Amino acid sequence: MFYLHLRNELWKLFGKKRTYIGFAMFLLAQNAMLLAFRFTKWQSDLERMLQGNGYLAEEFISALTVAVIMLVPQILLLMPLYTTLVGGDMVAKEAEDGTLRMILSRPVSRFRLLLVKWLAGAIFAVTLVLVLGAMALLFARIWFPWKGMFVFAPGHAFAILGADEGWQRYLLAHVFMAVNATTMLSLAFMFSCCNMKPAAATILALSYLFVNLVLEAIPFFDRFEVWLLPYHFRCWLHVFNSPVPWVDVLQSQIVLVAANLTVFIIGATIFQMRDIKS
Repeated sequence: MFYLHLRNELWKLFGKKRTYIGFAMFLLAQNAMLLAFRFTKWQSDLERMLQGNGYLAEEFISALTVAVIMLVPQILLLMPLYTTLVGGDMVAKEAEDGTLRMILSRPVSRFRLLLVKWLAGAIFAVTLVLVLGAMALLFARIWFPWKGMFVFAPGHAFAILGADEGWQRYLLAHVFMAVNATTMLSLAFMFSCCNMKPAAATILALSYLFVNLVLEAIPFFDRFEVWLLPYHFRCWLHVFNSPVPWVDVLQSQIVLVAANLTVFIIGATIFQMRDIKS
């Protein structure tokens, strides 16, 4: 029965048009960035950076390098928007439409209902990340050769990798990006369990994430950065370093998993206390 319930939630989730907004926008953004990289000074600037560090640019201006370059701004700006859009919609929209009362009139506990909905949302978040990474690499491969990888993120990663090792690190990075996306969705899911509109749940989740970014940008809060989610979100970039700082990466993953569990428990507690049937 649990499997059938989850399958039904997935059908409902992927049957909505708004679920695919993120996929469509990622597609448009990646192609726009790819054209900009190919036909503007963006590529020339990267070549000068490589040459200034003593590397042959033609060996590292590759599909893997360009794919990572395209991922960074999309992970920072677009992923929070589309994961919270879906997360904020999952419970609040059904309450708004009145279908939640019909669902709860059946012998299904509120906890199980929320768990199934959250699992469906987590599957969506993982799917979004995998499609994002696959599209980025596919489109980059059309324009650029399959060679070594160069990754530069100030303060987080500077790496020169061979094609095989770069490909493995690229896949591994998506595992941690999937955890990031699930955490963003879980935050909006918690607000969705409250008595509010879907748009309000999405806006509150986005506001929380952007406040974290603002605080992190203030020098005074450098000492508190480990308490801010964006600090742990960026652990996927550390995967490209050699050697990989596994202790830091695993610590960040533990914090993110704990954040997922915490917001789910808070959301479930609020939902249990709500009077929906009246």
